[in-house]
Amino acid sequence: MTEPDIHGGARVAGLLIELEQVARTFQVAGEDVRAVRGIDLRVRVGEALAIVGPSGSGKSTMMNLIGLLDTPSAGHYRLAGVDTQALSSQEKARLRNRDIGFVFQQCHLLPSLSAQQNVQMPLLYRGLTPRASLDAARAALAAVGLEHRLSHRPSELSGGEKQRVAIARAVAGRPRLLLADEPTGALDSATGARVLDLLREVTTANGAALLMITHDMGIARQLPRQITMHDGCINPLHA
Repeated sequence: MTEPDIHGGARVAGLLIELEQVARTFQVAGEDVRAVRGIDLRVRVGEALAIVGPSGSGKSTMMNLIGLLDTPSAGHYRLAGVDTQALSSQEKARLRNRDIGFVFQQCHLLPSLSAQQNVQMPLLYRGLTPRASLDAARAALAAVGLEHRLSHRPSELSGGEKQRVAIARAVAGRPRLLLADEPTGALDSATGARVLDLLREVTTANGAALLMITHDMGIARQLPRQITMHDGCINPLHA
């Protein structure tokens, strides 16, 4: 289905993410593992925040729940006012494709496609015409400073350039929410700082919320809001 308002006007201010007593329990070797434990969290449209904690704290599970890649075992999650528990798998996929962009530590670019094609492909799946998706892909790559790398494949790009392609792919569809999981973890400090600056710039330009997962408090402090996570719980002072 075509999205004619892909480059529409400003977002309406208000709550974007609402978690109420959200929990996620996994079965591992017959034992219950409580990865996320009764979390309450609210994130406003356009807000930038970091979820920070050590490995095993539950922060990646939180991102998967917020990104509609997983389903809570208990509690309620509303995205832009929509109760996600009431949605079918197909409806969740459409909402995820329309409203959420993902940036991962490992960029997950398709090696056989050019930078432009990697950015364009999700837009084609979304229903945009080849012309509209091409224009959006080129604009997104220009926004991250890669207009001169449109035809280059991932093997011809540096680590920082590949991460910038991943950011362009995530924001090309103008999502309401950008989820970044350790986006600077595989980069040197100088390149990581540039990528973080870029994430903030493109989300501000698009009016999107940015939620970044990191284990590094130094990185987290560069965003206006930080939430610490430990043993599946968040610090209520930061929620």
